[in-house]
Amino acid sequence: MSKQQTIGIFTSGGDSPGMNACIRAVVRTAIFHGLRVFGIHRGYEGMIEGEITEMHAGSVSDIIHRGGTMLKTARSKRFLTPEGRKQAADNLRANGIDAVVGIGGDGTVAGARVFFAEHGIPFVVVPGTIDNDLWGTDYTIGYDTALNTAIEAIDKIRDTASSHNRLFFVEVMGRDAGYIALHAGIAGGAEAVLIPETHTDLEAVIQTLEQGWQRQKTSSIVVVAEGDEAGGAFKVAEAVKGRLPQYDTRVTVLGHIQRGGSPTCADRVQASELGHAAVKALMAGKHSILIGKMKGELVEIPFEKAVKEHNPIPAHLLDMVKVLSI
Repeated sequence: MSKQQTIGIFTSGGDSPGMNACIRAVVRTAIFHGLRVFGIHRGYEGMIEGEITEMHAGSVSDIIHRGGTMLKTARSKRFLTPEGRKQAADNLRANGIDAVVGIGGDGTVAGARVFFAEHGIPFVVVPGTIDNDLWGTDYTIGYDTALNTAIEAIDKIRDTASSHNRLFFVEVMGRDAGYIALHAGIAGGAEAVLIPETHTDLEAVIQTLEQGWQRQKTSSIVVVAEGDEAGGAFKVAEAVKGRLPQYDTRVTVLGHIQRGGSPTCADRVQASELGHAAVKALMAGKHSILIGKMKGELVEIPFEKAVKEHNPIPAHLLDMVKVLSI
């Protein structure tokens, strides 16, 4: 890219803590290298609506510690249509934007892939999702913060569960991915973890909880990903509580508190690193790639690979949950 070129930046899909740190890095890296930067508000929908404004170094002051996204985000049904994508391309060109950095999940990658094929505007995507389920990267922006939010809540629930001989079913986010549930369950000492990637055997869960009671466990916690096949935490609790009358059974749904809050140090630093790398990739003439991290190193994953795969759940961690629950 020459120094006369202009890039756009947007956030798409669900918000995640650390997006603002990434936005800040993209804007300031671009300006440092003599590029103009335009912020596209409300994701692909704002691209269609022409909600595009120029950004300066001061535009991203005092945001690195804030959750959410200063550019707002939205899901766009119109971008799924050729007409919507053409309108978006026209708006980008009207603002002189000839390359774009997107921050989001698999939907963002899929949209960028089709958009480039139709209109030839280069895209680089930075993984921003609390689910940590994008293939080709060990890290997605917001996962560390969301995980620590869930762990903090589980720790507090454990305190009250122990005081009342209670069995808590704690529901965490994860419609299609169980990373938050699995890691929060391990870190929170859960007796069982239910996730979408594996078959849920409720009889085995009941057996584990009964055995715990026989060993004088006076409280237990089961972590349930919202997308688990057995249903959310309320459905699972309803299905098993009649078999476990010794427990006072309760349900807690953590919900959207996992999306918000000040990002952790890890999310701030790595989001900044990925944003900086995204601009450098565009400057080097690269496009249609996801900028990620694997084993501590920056990686560039072609869109076609990123949209076809999901990070597998490590089987040894699931086995470990069973072992450590005794």
